[in-house]
Amino acid sequence: MDRWIIGSVVAREKKKRNGARKVTKNLPCFCAFALLLATAFALPLHAQSKRKVIIDQDAAGPGGTDMQAILAIVNSPETDVLGITVLTGDDWRDEEVQHTLRLMEIIGRTDIPVVPGAVFPLVSSKEYIAKWETLYGKVVYQGAWNFARRHPVHGPYEVPPLPEGAPSTKPAPEDAAHFIVRMVHQFPHEVTIYAAGPMTDLALAVALDPHVPELTKELIVMAGSINPVSDNPEFALTPRREFNFWMDPEASHAVLHAHWPRFVLTTVDISVKTKMENALIEQIAKSRTPAAQYVAKYAEANILWDELAATAWLDPSIITKWQKLYVDVEVDHGASYGDTHAWAPGQQPGMGESLVEVQQDLDKEKFYKEFVELMSRPTPSAHGPPAKAN
Repeated sequence: MDRWIIGSVVAREKKKRNGARKVTKNLPCFCAFALLLATAFALPLHAQSKRKVIIDQDAAGPGGTDMQAILAIVNSPETDVLGITVLTGDDWRDEEVQHTLRLMEIIGRTDIPVVPGAVFPLVSSKEYIAKWETLYGKVVYQGAWNFARRHPVHGPYEVPPLPEGAPSTKPAPEDAAHFIVRMVHQFPHEVTIYAAGPMTDLALAVALDPHVPELTKELIVMAGSINPVSDNPEFALTPRREFNFWMDPEASHAVLHAHWPRFVLTTVDISVKTKMENALIEQIAKSRTPAAQYVAKYAEANILWDELAATAWLDPSIITKWQKLYVDVEVDHGASYGDTHAWAPGQQPGMGESLVEVQQDLDKEKFYKEFVELMSRPTPSAHGPPAKAN
């Protein structure tokens, strides 16, 4: 009997050892499977960690500050660009839409929706400003109304031939304001709105749904002028007049009185400290990526207005000095119509002005380095052979 018990115990132990050997033998396969499973789950998490952004931009082109700012955001591996909403500003909307569609073809990102926005301001107009000027003096820069980069000034629905070639793709069938409302509801508290043109699209979105601002993550704006140190004729005698806020003062006022979780402002004051030097263009031209070749071909030596706002959003450490100010835009139709007003906390009128984070100084060399990298790197998620610019 004792011998039978001992034999049973020995048999059980032998069976355990054989099982252990099988587990040990299969352990590498199990680990590989576990690693594959972890990677499969990690990929969606990584995608979710990308920063969702809507680019609301006047998009004169080809090249120039508007297009280069779009490229900075699209070319960043950190971003998930939900769409590019385009409105009249530096040029008329319909032409800008075509430039933007073409740029997306050139860099292989036709999956990003290009959404038409506002053609005209809420109240102001080219004709009204012409009458206003007879009372208060000439406005040097009026964007689409009095300036064109590569062709004569034209009407709002005319599209001159594009130097980079016409796009074969079409804009989204939705309008910008409804698109913005839909996106912030689809991704509540996740969407950054980067706005570097007039404020009309944003004001219309807020009018459609007053909850839009509070549903965003933050608002990043290139606009406004407080006290710039510049001999630029646009600002030398009228330092508070900045185009993006000025072109639609009523829209700017509405946006500045909405309740955004965070509002960051890149003004003329800091922008004029930068410039698209020829040395930067030469560095970018060394890259053979479609984006870099596009920039090298169409870049101009100018202030890096929108590019600074975009790059500083991607890396805030570029900015070395900040100040919180209450900011508003003048909507009285007198001599200061469209001017930027700013007050230190405690000095504001208290009429609902926004407290914004105003950038004041930057690490210029770090900015230039990161900007060149963004213009030069391969475009993430590019699909298909990129289209060549003409």
